[in-house]
Order: sequence, then C-alpha cells, then structure tokens
Amino acid sequence: MELDYKTCERARLSRDARFDGRFFIAVTSTGIYCRPICPAPSPLAKNVRYYPSAAAAAEAGFRPCLRCRPEASPGTPAWEGTSTSVSRALKLIAESALDDGGVSDLARRLGMGPRHLRRLFLKHLGATPVAVAQTRRVHFAKNLIDQSGLTMTEVAHASGFGSVRRFNATYQTLYGRTPSELRRRSRAHREVAQRGTYHFRLDYRPPLPWTALVEFLAARAIPGVESVTPESYERNISLAGVNGSVSVKHSREKNALDLEIQFPDPKALFKIVERVRAIFDLRADPAQIERHLLRDPRLAELLDQAPGLRVPGCWDGFEMAVRAILGQQVSVKGASTLAGRLASKFGEPVAKGCLFPTAAVLAVEELESIGLPHKRAAAIQGLAQAVAVGDLLLDGSLTAEELEARMTKIPGVGPWTAQYVAMRLGEPDAFPASDLHLREHALFSDSWRPWRAYAAMYIWRFSSEGGRAFARAGI
Repeated sequence: MELDYKTCERARLSRDARFDGRFFIAVTSTGIYCRPICPAPSPLAKNVRYYPSAAAAAEAGFRPCLRCRPEASPGTPAWEGTSTSVSRALKLIAESALDDGGVSDLARRLGMGPRHLRRLFLKHLGATPVAVAQTRRVHFAKNLIDQSGLTMTEVAHASGFGSVRRFNATYQTLYGRTPSELRRRSRAHREVAQRGTYHFRLDYRPPLPWTALVEFLAARAIPGVESVTPESYERNISLAGVNGSVSVKHSREKNALDLEIQFPDPKALFKIVERVRAIFDLRADPAQIERHLLRDPRLAELLDQAPGLRVPGCWDGFEMAVRAILGQQVSVKGASTLAGRLASKFGEPVAKGCLFPTAAVLAVEELESIGLPHKRAAAIQGLAQAVAVGDLLLDGSLTAEELEARMTKIPGVGPWTAQYVAMRLGEPDAFPASDLHLREHALFSDSWRPWRAYAAMYIWRFSSEGGRAFARAGI
C-alpha cells in the first residue's frame, strides 16, 4: 500500500481519527511506533517514518507505544488494488489459519502460490503473512494483559503462543518489559467479576451509524439465537463444541464498541473478537469508501444522509447463508420466523434460547416439518450437505465470483443469494445485480468498484419507496 506523505502528515498533526489504523507512525528518535491519534507531543517531521501496518513497523525494528496502544486500533484495511486477496487472507488468519497450517496451506485456500501471497502482503501491508499474524498475536495478548484478569499462562495460550517462555521473551524484546510489568503499569486492567467473562473495547474509524446497523441486524435477528435492541446486540455462540454468548453496545464518545464475551475457554477469545468485528464491519475505512462513491452524483445525496454506512457481516457463514435462502421471495419478518423455527427445533438448547443448527444436523433432518416449502427445504439441505462434506466453504476464502459459481450449483440457489452471501462474508465488491432495487443501477455500477456492496446498502436503505427496502427485500 503506497502512503501519501502529505496526507499522513496532515492526519498525524491533526490526530484525525478517520485515519486510525490506516497507517502507523514510527519515530526514529524514540524507536516507537504510534497510531495517528496518539496524544503524545508530535515529533519533528524529520524523525517520522510512515508504515502501512503495525507489522511493517515492527519488522523495521520499532516497538509499540504504551500510550496510544497500537493493539487497540481498528486494524489496517487492505482493500486497494489487488488486495482483495490480502483481505481474504486476513480473514483466514483471524480464524487461526496460520496456527492450523502454514503459509503454503493459506495460499492454497486462496488459489495462489505462497510466493505470490508473500509478494501481495509485502506490497499492501509491508510485511509477510507470518509477521502480520505474529503482530496480531502480540497485540491481542497486550489487550488481554490490559483488560482481563487472566493469568500470564492463560494470556500466552489464548493469544496463540506455543510456550510461556516464548511469550515472555517476545514481550521483553518488543516492549523492554515482561508481561507482568506491563500489567502492573496498565490502568485499564481489572479483575473479572466472574471467570469466563471478558470485556473488550473495539475501536472503529468514525463515522459509524449505529442506529442503521442495529436496525439492519434487528430485522434479521433469529429468535432464540439473537436479540437486538436500539442499545445492544446479543447472541448465543458456539466454537469447537463449546458454548457461550456475546453482547455489544455502542460507546459513542469513544468511537468504539463495548464487547462482553461469556465463554469458558479463553483460547477462543481471538476468534470471537475478530468475528464480532466482522459483524459490525469495524475494519471499514468510511472516508476512503465515501471518497470513491461520491464520484457518482447519483449516490451523493444518499451518502450525506448516512455517512459511514457499513455492510454488516455475520457470526457464521452457514447460518447466514441459510437465512438468505429462507428470505427468498418472502418478507424479512417471515424469513426470521422460519429461521427461529429452524433453530428452535433443530438447534441445541442453551441457557438463553438456542444455538443455530450446524450443517451436519440440517443435512439429514426433515426440514419441511417446520412449514418450509419443498423447494426451499431442498435448497437448504443441499447447502448443508455441501458445507458438511467440505465442498462449499463459507469462511470468506472465496471471491464473490467463485462463491456464486459454487452456490448456484445447488438447486434453488441463484446468483442473487450467492452475491448477497458474499456481501455478508465481507466481499466489498459483491453486488446482487438482479435485486429489485439494484437492477436499474446495474448498468453503471462498474464505476462503484471495488465498493459496490456499500453502494448496494445505500440504495436499499434509501430506496424511492420510502426507505423500507430492507424490510421488504427479505434479506
């Protein structure tokens, strides 16, 4: 990713929160790297170096600032140029792809060679995939040191370090302090009131229209699984057979979301936090997206009405794909009712409702028993079977085009559904062109690339039919 020096300088000197995480500032006189919003006195320009990612700054030998805490930044967007491949790789790294396999396995899942993937990472992030994963692991551990009551052994394991010795050595090298010394220094640290309960602050680049986000999620909430109010989003979760829940609230004055996780296994915390970030599209760079879409005057008025509109993600790709199929040719309320029935009958009961059923379960159950039309039930069962045996991956590793090609092989699943699923999986250029409200814009939608998914969200929200297109589209 090429950085414009003048833009970075202006953002640094004004501490512009819109650039938080888009680049990092390294100071040669101190050996420290910071966020653009760092409250410390501004260094002399001659001592400043700019890096496109925290990993690049770390690779250059700089250590993280203890004041502005780079580990708390919204994350580096990797969307420019050909970096959609990098974005998909980052999603998989967030799901511990490099912990479960190496760079070769990651590259294979993305349909490229490991040398090409390494070149793309160096071009767009200034660091290798391994360095990026290592920096993320270090940053997440720092968050746990500051914000949880976990022991250092638990922090090391939760953040993916193979041993406590390696964990301690890494922190001594990076920070010049041991993890225990960093905890004693942290003012944010607090003991958890109950084991298995954790709190995180998730920063974002403003603006973020919270009301629009929760309205979208509330309309699609699955009864028994999710609960959405104007103030909060809550849902039941399960990872590797372990169950828990998450609760998210907006902290407007901090440009952040407050996340509470209830989960007995701290090793899953990194995955949980990253999935919640995806639900609220917190890595989006609204200034960059808006700057591009404003080139089309047809979108200008829409962007003015809801600056920073996000494309909501999802907790689980299979759950969301089932919900999309249920929404075909019915109202959003009707689809949510059917999704609730599906979860209630076939999902695992938990303390606060139920979990959404897995692909393995829905692949063999009689789905018409909840009132589903035969063709819709067959489509969901076909999807479940493909996911259960590994023929279809809904983990964000496929491009929108690849996902459409594979999903439309399932009888009853068309291009609209596949492109919508791609949108919710984080593909910024996915575009359900056959949609009732989008097809009239399809001819000139190429000018919106690579942000067509965001353009679609604006058109749906502010359709000519009174802004109620979300609820009627059945999505």
